Amino acid sequence: MKRFSDLKENEVLALAISSEEEDAQIYTNFANRLREEFPATATMFDEMVREEQIHKNKLLELYRTKFGERMPYITRQDVRGFLKRRPIWLLDTLRIDAVRRQAAMMEMEAFNFYSRAAERTQDVDVRKLLGDLALEESSHAARAESAEHKALPADQKEAEEAMSRRLFLLQIVQPGLAGLIDGSISTMAPIFAAAFATHQSHDAFLVGLAASIGSGISMGITEAMSDDGALSGRGKPWVRGTTCGLMTTAGGFGHTLPYLISDFWTATTVAGVLVALELWAICWIRWKYMETPFHSALIQVVLGGALVILTGIVIGNG
Repeated sequence: MKRFSDLKENEVLALAISSEEEDAQIYTNFANRLREEFPATATMFDEMVREEQIHKNKLLELYRTKFGERMPYITRQDVRGFLKRRPIWLLDTLRIDAVRRQAAMMEMEAFNFYSRAAERTQDVDVRKLLGDLALEESSHAARAESAEHKALPADQKEAEEAMSRRLFLLQIVQPGLAGLIDGSISTMAPIFAAAFATHQSHDAFLVGLAASIGSGISMGITEAMSDDGALSGRGKPWVRGTTCGLMTTAGGFGHTLPYLISDFWTATTVAGVLVALELWAICWIRWKYMETPFHSALIQVVLGGALVILTGIVIGNG
């Protein structure tokens, strides 16, 4: 995987072309899905598809002029720092508000990409085109955010609040949720295995403490190193890493602390109740912020948690 700073000018243009093609395909999917129930929103996405095609054609024309007819194949997946796109077949399940949010995030990332690319390129023509495209993409994000209310212009305060919500989702909710899920579920097996192997609360507490802190450090470092946030708009790596690490540790602490109770069965009962509360909280967060249907999140999280707990109990009794 290449770093953005290592790309040559022809690779930057090739990346921009493939990105415009991918975004146009996603917007086409949105428009087709929303056409019956939300015709005005579908029309807006049709317009965005046409604009993405215009952008692509401008980029292709400039590439042909500067570098000839052969273009290297490079996509977002080949460059570090981009926010990964969800597969189109998964986007079919998004609600209308989630579609608008997804489109706004895509345009925000496109603006960040063109701004960064324009700053570092040396060719005057390339720099001018990338700068112009950055300005156009900055206006698209506001349009996507107010897709259902296109006729009602949003004032500056509303735009700032919308941007704040998007940044909160990218920088806090997503890494925090990933940490909570990992901390809550991955530490269940070693804690309950130690508990049922020894029937000693103190031993289970020490294992849970080590697993929670170790997972928090690991997840925090992994999140911080995965994306510098420059292109994806996900903010500073240390903020995301700290959030993810703390939530991972907190997720493990939830069912570790009951083992401070000296009576083994009392501690295990309390830990089981807290596990149920943790899983419910994860389901609620996924429903509230990640647009996952609550019943679907409940089935996935409860099933996964139950399997992990049973694994720990079986190994502990083995």
